[in-house]
Amino acid sequence: MDRDGFREALLRVMERKVHWAWPSFTSGRVAKSRLHVHLEQEWEVYVRDFPVMVGRAYVQCPIAAVRRELAENLYEEETGGLHAGKPHPELFLEYPRGLGFDLSRFDRVELLPGAARYRAFLDDATNQRGWAVATAIVTLFVEGTPHERALFDTSAPARPEPPLEQHPLVVHYGLPLASLALTKAHRGVEGDHRLAAWRMMLDHVAESDRPRVVSAMDEAVERWLAYRDDVAQAVGLER
Repeated sequence: MDRDGFREALLRVMERKVHWAWPSFTSGRVAKSRLHVHLEQEWEVYVRDFPVMVGRAYVQCPIAAVRRELAENLYEEETGGLHAGKPHPELFLEYPRGLGFDLSRFDRVELLPGAARYRAFLDDATNQRGWAVATAIVTLFVEGTPHERALFDTSAPARPEPPLEQHPLVVHYGLPLASLALTKAHRGVEGDHRLAAWRMMLDHVAESDRPRVVSAMDEAVERWLAYRDDVAQAVGLER
């Protein structure tokens, strides 16, 4: 698999990271009384421990240039020291706090079956499959979107970034703008993180490791889609 083929295979995986139920979340069709399910599952599946997952990729990596990219990502996620001012997991909790949800629920989240399988995959991929797979999963898949192609092709649609006043949680659920600190932080680092993720993959993953990385990414999107199916069902949506 040459560099261009590797990039195309990864882009095609990311373009599958689209779930049928998401428009219901962004258009207010999910009852506010059930929205906490989505937030709790996201928290327990990866948000709380995302800095740990980045750290796993870092400690396994023998390549200094990649470790530097991961270290910057880890520092921001764990401390918010570059942009956000607070650890990103803490900022995530501003969403349920601003919506008036009981934050004690986030201390005792029970994962849905699909969520548990996706989390088990994330742990295995970041612990047991080497730095290239771990880095691909945390920086490309978890942090990435279906709009990655826009980084390489100006004719491809870029990720939409409407004004914060038009954020679905603000428009449909009354979230105060001040509770969007994590959204603002992500927008502040998004460009750098996306470019860094692709540099690490395309410039440093050995040709012999590329098929393994693509296979793990394929598995990631299948596990993620099944996880989101379970969340959709739990909040009362039907396909």
